[in-house]
Amino acid sequence: MYDFNDIPQALNQNPGTLVDFDKHFGIPLVSQFHFNLGSSGISTFDIFKNDGVDINTKIRNAIFSLSNREFFTINQQLEVINGGWRKDENTYFSYGIYQEVDAILYFPKDLAILAWEGNANYIGRSFSMSDISFKAEVLSVFHFGINQKISKKLTLGGRAKIYSSIANINSTNNSGTFTTRESSTDDNFYEHVFQFLDGTVQTSGIASFLNGDNSNFRQDIKTLGKRILLGGNLGLGFDVGFTYQPKEQHVITGSLLDLGSVFHKKDVESYHLNGSYTTEGIDLVFPQLLNTEGTTSYWENLEDEFNENIKIDTLTATYVTWRSAKFNASYRYNFGKGNGQDCDCYAGSKPYLNSVGVQLFSVFRPKRPQFAATFFYYRRLFDFLQLKTTYTVDDFSYRNIGLGASIDFGSVNMYVMGNNLLELQNISKAQSVSLQIGINLIFDSDE
Repeated sequence: MYDFNDIPQALNQNPGTLVDFDKHFGIPLVSQFHFNLGSSGISTFDIFKNDGVDINTKIRNAIFSLSNREFFTINQQLEVINGGWRKDENTYFSYGIYQEVDAILYFPKDLAILAWEGNANYIGRSFSMSDISFKAEVLSVFHFGINQKISKKLTLGGRAKIYSSIANINSTNNSGTFTTRESSTDDNFYEHVFQFLDGTVQTSGIASFLNGDNSNFRQDIKTLGKRILLGGNLGLGFDVGFTYQPKEQHVITGSLLDLGSVFHKKDVESYHLNGSYTTEGIDLVFPQLLNTEGTTSYWENLEDEFNENIKIDTLTATYVTWRSAKFNASYRYNFGKGNGQDCDCYAGSKPYLNSVGVQLFSVFRPKRPQFAATFFYYRRLFDFLQLKTTYTVDDFSYRNIGLGASIDFGSVNMYVMGNNLLELQNISKAQSVSLQIGINLIFDSDE
């Protein structure tokens, strides 16, 4: 989508992109649907392929092959409305509302090993709680943008955003260890040490739906509707971008997206765990069975000791989350004029039939940024058909081939984009899948 200027939604990726139409209007709920699912270290095929290896062995191999830097992501967007109009020759306004789901989960390797293998073969090894790191949010975004041509070489753009959070959950700064080691006393062979545990899970917009007394489905739907329409936890953000043409056939672009935060004040419920505790297990006292005192409440005593040393508090304090900011940059070289066209190409008109270039992308995540580099070729086949093919290297794959098409039927614009085309014969082998489709109405002054 980035720098695919035939499609109005390119403004969402770079508010400073070149715009050569006079107004556009997205078909409500149809103008854009985007879905992306990714796994940086493993595919579904790796676990479920029919190769004669027991699935439990495959899962164990996967657990040990993945690192705690591997992650699983999902992003989904649905545009509710989208539109724009030209104020004058140099100024274009755009607006819209869209719903978004964005989530990332890092692989908790230490905890996965402990859960799968147990601690019997890991005496003396410390399992780190810092591997627990995830965030997920569902929100609606209201935005308004300005695209301003500063000169024939430079176009700038900005977009203001209001976020209305529907639901949020995150836990990104956790620490502490769990260790089984030889006992320092004669009471038992081993002792289990929970040391310096400190972790928090923050939620908003979730507790009211999980309340056991809540069984009114219609009321839940009304609540969701309010949150979508600025009734949730609100936040502010902005996008900025530019297009610079140092020479007629050379185009440099860049953008920063979702520089903003959400302030969570409503329906907040967070859980904070803190403390240290050492136990040697349950010490059975059998002689009590011979008298009338009854048995000892071993489990209750152990639970009480744990709760005294490891505090789990439920909090309702407000908190702030930052959006996952995104960075784009590209260089494009245009060539091959069609039918001897001659025009002022700095103005953003499109006489060139071909473009080649490179795009860099990054999204800032809790542990580290994700990076991608894309090489692309753009071709205008006819006045009504434009194609863009891409080769991308990222955290998911080194051979990601993508294809996008924009088709115009009069004022109707339709587009479809997808990636990992080499895996279409068996999509389960793909470590990431992406699909983007939409329908717009585009109008020029000469129509």
